[in-house]
Amino acid sequence: MWKLTRRLQPRINSTRWLIRNFQSGEAGDTTGLYGFDHLKTAKGFQRFVADAIERSGELVSYISGMPSSQEIIKAMDEISDTVCCVVDSAELCRQTHPDREFVDEANKAAIEMNDYLHHLNTNHTLYAAVKKAELDSDLLTKEASRTAHHLRMDFERGGIHLDPEKLDKVNNLTTNIFQLCREFSENIADDPGHVDIFPASRIPRHLHHLVNPTYRSTSGGSRGSTRSAHKSKQKGFRINTDPRTLSSILQWTSDEEVRKMVYIQGNSVPHANHGVLEKLITARHELSQMMGCNSYADFMVEPNLAKSPKVVTSFLQELSKTVKPKADEEFIAIRDFKREKCGNPSAELEPWDETYYTSMMKSSVNDVDTAVVASYFPLPQCIEGLKVLVESLFGATFHTVPLAPGESWHPDVLKMSLHHPDEGDLGYLYLDLYSRKDKYPGCASFAIRGGRKISETEYQLPVLALVCNFSRARDSSVVKLNHSEVEVLFHEFGHALHSLLSRTDYQHFSGTRVALDLAEMPSNLFEYYAWDYRLLKRFARHHSTGETIPEKLVNSLQGARNMFAATEMQRQVFYALIDQMLFGEQPETARDVSHLVAELKRQHTSWNHVEGTHWHIRFSHLLNYGAGYYSYLYAKCFASTIWQSICEEDPLSLNTGTLLREKFFKHGGAKDPAELLTDLAGKEIISVHGEGIIPATTYLLNELRL
Repeated sequence: MWKLTRRLQPRINSTRWLIRNFQSGEAGDTTGLYGFDHLKTAKGFQRFVADAIERSGELVSYISGMPSSQEIIKAMDEISDTVCCVVDSAELCRQTHPDREFVDEANKAAIEMNDYLHHLNTNHTLYAAVKKAELDSDLLTKEASRTAHHLRMDFERGGIHLDPEKLDKVNNLTTNIFQLCREFSENIADDPGHVDIFPASRIPRHLHHLVNPTYRSTSGGSRGSTRSAHKSKQKGFRINTDPRTLSSILQWTSDEEVRKMVYIQGNSVPHANHGVLEKLITARHELSQMMGCNSYADFMVEPNLAKSPKVVTSFLQELSKTVKPKADEEFIAIRDFKREKCGNPSAELEPWDETYYTSMMKSSVNDVDTAVVASYFPLPQCIEGLKVLVESLFGATFHTVPLAPGESWHPDVLKMSLHHPDEGDLGYLYLDLYSRKDKYPGCASFAIRGGRKISETEYQLPVLALVCNFSRARDSSVVKLNHSEVEVLFHEFGHALHSLLSRTDYQHFSGTRVALDLAEMPSNLFEYYAWDYRLLKRFARHHSTGETIPEKLVNSLQGARNMFAATEMQRQVFYALIDQMLFGEQPETARDVSHLVAELKRQHTSWNHVEGTHWHIRFSHLLNYGAGYYSYLYAKCFASTIWQSICEEDPLSLNTGTLLREKFFKHGGAKDPAELLTDLAGKEIISVHGEGIIPATTYLLNELRL
């Protein structure tokens, strides 16, 4: 199916639709949400949609006249750019905007544009024009030729080459899959589950900001009194078992019964997703069959480096075998530590124990106090760290620019410009970093506008938003990040830089629009900077004294980092295998998905499966990364090789940054992914395996001492 891409300007009716409707947000100038004039009010989404459809219709008419192949590709890119600006803006709005009216209108816009995309994806005139352009590849630039090829493939992956009856079924299935994915996500948000814990003293005080007080009536009577029992209220806490709260409770609560209760509840909801997931598996399998594939995994993996689920599964199983001995050792060490701490030599280690005891072991062995660590990472200083990083690597400045009236969606939002002294502004990044009610619950980079070449003298700058959920403690006005949150911030900033530094002719390949199993490499690479003292000492300052973070403390953090590397690797392999198995070839008779997940856990991890839990029903990566979760492990391998062979010796030098930018970032997806990797890090970064490509694992396994 046609990718959601943005636009370029053909030589017709030179109405600068996007330029006219996007303002850079000069201070004092009134504009709309994200700088789009349309979005001064929530109802503006209706006009945004209507104008995008009108402009796209003009471009479709132009393409139907079969202009030159170069003009066809430009016009196709403009159509997708025009449509994608609306879709991306609507997605960011519905995930982050505090005004319900804006969210509702954004939802309507997303649905309407999704319907219009089906119309475009089944337009045979556009398909014929793209095929013509692909045949004229000798008349095109390399990037234009690659764009033509990918557009043709996207059309065919949408089923346009099928007969009308089959195409209608494919479109219905695609719509159904879209709706099921949305339902799955909404169920997670609407039903996080909860546990009531009494008395309140069972919950550590520093976690009280994550829970809500609740009360129950208790009966009691005066000692020696014959009067009827009197009632009193006992205070407890209601714990919502959303992933973030669940993680904190499991890490910090010494009461094993509390940990068990929240673990079981948090891994058993939302119940409605059992049925939704079954329907999603069936619909995706039926779609893949219509497209001539054996499975949805075949359909999804084929365009990527791996090429085949067999290649993926072989890679995962080999990793599983490699890490198992070390993971078993780690399990025994954690179990023995628990037995020592609880004074029970026969105590068994359970899944709800893992986070609690591994955190304790890391702290005790490496003398790491997480509260002390967090005191050196106030959020404003972490943003300074991002500034130091881009200036050191790329000679660019990352600075705050004023928001125009109407441009922002919340007072917490900052707007940053990435500016190069010779090249000018490279792009804009909104930062929405604080948690709040009804906001997207995780951390992610959201596209708003892709970069592309408009003319020989004009470039459409990328615009995106980095969204996180860092929380303010109730007893402090300063938001301090624990180190895992610092790592997440740098991870997402890696995605943002991929978009900001990309300089493709067509937004079809802008930034992160690369093969799925390459897309996570930059984010994983930039995680390394969150651990490197050479950068940390330049921004990590104590929130009250201003003291630079001690090198000894960073060394302790690094010592704790890979203490349970095999256990974590097992977990990621397990997740990826679940994804492959659920969307792989389907048995003739219905299978029990929960039983399959339990068996995979027993085979590929050292941990018990807790009967009655169904962790997979809120594994949201099954939606966006269906049959593609393995890409995280590919990315870890690529990033480790690049870090050790290119960055580690001098990670903050302009030479290192220039190499990363010139060999990788600036190309987006405009070059073959294997070529990008080998140009940057040499041929040893990948190897051919059967019909596909797998990453070299040597650097990563050595790094993790596996």
